[in-house]
Amino acid sequence: MFNLILFGPPGSGKGTQSIKIAEKYGLIHISTGDIFRNEIKQQTELGVKFKSIVEKGELVPDELIIDILDSSLHKHQNINGFVFDGFPRTLNQSGELDNLLKKDNESVSLVLALDVDDNEVVTRLLKRAQIEGRKDDTEDIIKNRLQVYKDQTYPLIDLYKKQNKFVGIKGIGSIDQIFDNICSKIDKK
Repeated sequence: MFNLILFGPPGSGKGTQSIKIAEKYGLIHISTGDIFRNEIKQQTELGVKFKSIVEKGELVPDELIIDILDSSLHKHQNINGFVFDGFPRTLNQSGELDNLLKKDNESVSLVLALDVDDNEVVTRLLKRAQIEGRKDDTEDIIKNRLQVYKDQTYPLIDLYKKQNKFVGIKGIGSIDQIFDNICSKIDKK
């Protein structure tokens, strides 16, 4: 199987690119953010917990994420692999993902990170908030999410560089330009 992690700051285009990658390469798209938003929309018990966390711009606790991810991974059989959209976000989550994949004698194949500067992220997310009416995209919350991303996710770059699995991708440009760049990196693997 080919297991790809795509990460980047909030608003970097992970969701859009992950869907395109999954379609082109026949992979299953796993987005913890989409799972959380669905739970919130359905007003499940987990959704209520997620809502209070997300509205503050904080990260959902690892144990909740891992349980959801474990369930999602085992819903699929005989597949080409997964695109993990925005997960893992911390060193602990990375270790947990490795453990989940090892159960099936699998591992992370490649890690791509979309690089987008803070001002661009704020602009994109404020625009998205207007279009989609998302309450988790206020300027203060966006700035908090960016800081949380930097504090907790940047250490993953070093981890995956040491494993020779990390590739940075310029996250500015048209969707198709960014996608073509991503595909050129995947095709080299």
